[in-house]
Amino acid sequence: MARRSSEVTMGDIARMANVSESTVSRALSGSTLVAEKTRDRILEIARNADFAINEQARNLALRQTRTIEVIFPIERGTLQQVSDPFFVDMLAVLTDELGKHGYDVLMSRSPPWDEERPGCAFLGARADGVIFVGQGRHRSAIRDFARRHASVVAWGAVSADDDYCVIGSDNVGGGRLATEHMLKLGRKRIAFLGDTDLPEMRQRFEGYKQVLASYDIPLDEDLVIHTPFDIEKAREVTKPFVELFPRYDGIFACSDMIAMAAIANLRQAGIAVPDDVSVVGFDDIPSSAHVSPPITTVHQRIRHGGKVMVEKLIGILGGEAQEPEILKTELIIRQSCGARVATPS
Repeated sequence: MARRSSEVTMGDIARMANVSESTVSRALSGSTLVAEKTRDRILEIARNADFAINEQARNLALRQTRTIEVIFPIERGTLQQVSDPFFVDMLAVLTDELGKHGYDVLMSRSPPWDEERPGCAFLGARADGVIFVGQGRHRSAIRDFARRHASVVAWGAVSADDDYCVIGSDNVGGGRLATEHMLKLGRKRIAFLGDTDLPEMRQRFEGYKQVLASYDIPLDEDLVIHTPFDIEKAREVTKPFVELFPRYDGIFACSDMIAMAAIANLRQAGIAVPDDVSVVGFDDIPSSAHVSPPITTVHQRIRHGGKVMVEKLIGILGGEAQEPEILKTELIIRQSCGARVATPS
């Protein structure tokens, strides 16, 4: 007697298509990780068999929750908030991309090792994997976590000693782009504003130092200002720095938020941007193009980066090894640096 169509299982479809059950699961959820030809063949077999997906039963059988936890491991000392425009943009991209693969999102700013606010959906079997947005000063903690739990991808500073999958921008190259651009504009004394204790900022600082060395310009430690991300705290920290003018005629700010804080203090002190001081930021958040003056900045490919992180994690969940990836940065030239900006004709 032929089996009734209602009794057809995902395993049956896998055997008919000569693929694994996990491939069938991904194809039925619309994952682009399955080749289009294979996905179409699986869907055709499922349709012919009148196969209906019971999501709850499937997830239970595969021990899946179809949920990914996105963690922002922000240290209290950095004063950075999840409302930071970079984090907001990244969360939006991750949510969209995970949704395309049939995954829901749980968001947390409490990492698994936080003793004051313990709790992790992944460790509680309420999520299939984790995406860390940023490493902060937690690289060793993330590394230890990834050694015990393979389903981890992180956004941050890619390093040769990473033993987990990290996706990040070319921070060293971005630092070089920003610094050399101002030197080519004729600026000779470039200040650096950022928190060099953080891996990504340290890489940007490395790019800054490399360019100074290539131009035989000695590093002036007085022009390296340890500056947090929070715009109000950045304004507070950079206010006395403004008084060092005219010892500097350019500023490389490690984020657009820091650049905005510096420009506000310079304006209050009567120092013109860009006539007296060139300013270049980093991130290219949407508001950087709409302040006065619009900020020249190093563009991070946030949308592409979020998509790559999701693809890497889906691959890991499917048992595939994934390599770290460094994404190219680009200098977006606007008015704050003093370069001539082409206007649409």
